[in-house]
Amino acid sequence: MTRPLLALLAAAGLVLGGCSTVSKTVDAINPFASTGPKMTPLQPLTGAADVRTQWSTGIGKSGDYVFVPAVVDGAVYVAGRDGTLSKLADGKTVWKISAGQTLSGGVGASERLVVVGTPKGEVLAYSADDGRPLWQARVSSEVLAAPTVGDDGVAVRAGDNRVFLLDAGDGGRKWVYQRSTPALAIRGAGSPIFAERYVFVGFPGGKLVALAANNGAPVWEGTVALPKGATELDRVADIVAAPVVDGRQICAVAFQGRVACFDLGQAGNMVWSRDISSSVGLALDGRYLFVTDDSGVVYGLDRLSGSSLWKQDKLKNRRVTAPTVRRGLVAVADGEGIVHYLSREDGSFVARQKTDGSPVKASLKPLGSGLVVQTTGGTVAAIEAQ
Repeated sequence: MTRPLLALLAAAGLVLGGCSTVSKTVDAINPFASTGPKMTPLQPLTGAADVRTQWSTGIGKSGDYVFVPAVVDGAVYVAGRDGTLSKLADGKTVWKISAGQTLSGGVGASERLVVVGTPKGEVLAYSADDGRPLWQARVSSEVLAAPTVGDDGVAVRAGDNRVFLLDAGDGGRKWVYQRSTPALAIRGAGSPIFAERYVFVGFPGGKLVALAANNGAPVWEGTVALPKGATELDRVADIVAAPVVDGRQICAVAFQGRVACFDLGQAGNMVWSRDISSSVGLALDGRYLFVTDDSGVVYGLDRLSGSSLWKQDKLKNRRVTAPTVRRGLVAVADGEGIVHYLSREDGSFVARQKTDGSPVKASLKPLGSGLVVQTTGGTVAAIEAQ
């Protein structure tokens, strides 16, 4: 095993364990572990922009799971490990229910549907209007990623890397896609995404696959990373975060791999690639691509060529989330529950805001002119940089 991988494994506090299905998994290769290299101390900001918390409320703690808030038409849907599911509007509770069981993945939502998943592979759907239970379905293993609700149905990524498309009306199975997995894979994965007539999913082994939304057939496959090395751990090269789409371009990033962008209009031909390892993800905005690597360094790249625009390394080892872009600023959060705003143009610090002090694992979500953050401690807050 190479020295860099050994260091990352130690920093992440990894465990090798039996998956609930076909393969072993490397559990939680991510920058959110409570052990590892000491966080880089934060330097005081001078001339920082004003940041205000628009509202803040509580939800159940996340535990070992990652719950991503869903924002639809100004409403915010949030869930906790204890089964709590809530709809918020301007920080006020519209409805709040209990699923009656532990949750492990969520939240996916549309104007009429809210969907979460459980460790037992159950997919639970509720009315967005009042939280009424609508249907329940089962997939092949635990649901770690938030289900994705689209016009073609509800796409669910199971822990064994099978992808299911369920009918949004009754939860009936439309199709399932399965592919072989390596002997070792990272436990946890990004949500599928809908774009045009496809469902896009990143897989262990560094492959980005476009599935036909109507029948689940693979249409094209892009190589984001190639497994390499002397041992199985060296060869872990998985796409853990969800890919991102903007216009005719789709981009993905792999752990122990690279960032790669593909042309949707040319059967997935690769436009460019760049060696950066990430298990948290990336964002597209205008001519920029932003990515957080596995050490917490945030990069700004030219989305057309992949060339470097800037690099912010003052958050190293702070267990930094994927970037989110709002009002010309790049926002990330860290393992101490602090949200950092960076300049889109040069990566310099613009502002920061504390939450409850517990780690933020979920990506920040745009809400109006601000962002929604959910901490592992159970705080949900809307913040805005002026």
